[in-house]
Amino acid sequence: MPISAFKLITPTSIVVAGGTASVGQFGKVSFSAATSLSLNGVFSSTYDNYMVVVRNNGSGLLTIRGRLRASGTDNTTASSYVTQYLFANGASVTALRYSPDTFMALFVASATQRDGHVGYFFGPYLAQPTAVRSVTSYGEDGARMFDTASTHNQSTAYDGFTIYVASGSFSGEIAVYGCNQ
Repeated sequence: MPISAFKLITPTSIVVAGGTASVGQFGKVSFSAATSLSLNGVFSSTYDNYMVVVRNNGSGLLTIRGRLRASGTDNTTASSYVTQYLFANGASVTALRYSPDTFMALFVASATQRDGHVGYFFGPYLAQPTAVRSVTSYGEDGARMFDTASTHNQSTAYDGFTIYVASGSFSGEIAVYGCNQ
């Protein structure tokens, strides 16, 4: 896909807990010491699919969880989300499934180094179940990988999402891009 196929989207609003956050001139959101960060108005009928790019670090090794949002409210319905993940560290690979749950596991944050993530949200604004695919490269004691596939089983149109941690805090930048077909 050519680079012109991606359009940076500015959230209509953001909500941060436990820290600070601000929206930059072109839509990138910077956040510090947050326990959760919600981006509203990033999904619309303009695009079917979205790419989310994150650079962050945490107050320890943390799993960053996610929830879809509609009209400023997270979907926390029990049994809505399923996540399958692979964790690779050297020659060791571990797999785990969060199923069913009230969140999806999206990324990992480490304390020792800036971590990089890319996530693809497929059809979040369409009134159909949503799929999410994400990969994290992080540097806790060397290069490691956290690779996830998540599904959300409700046929609802969502205009945003929340990322959060169960404990601790995280800091970084996040940007959402609409993907032309």
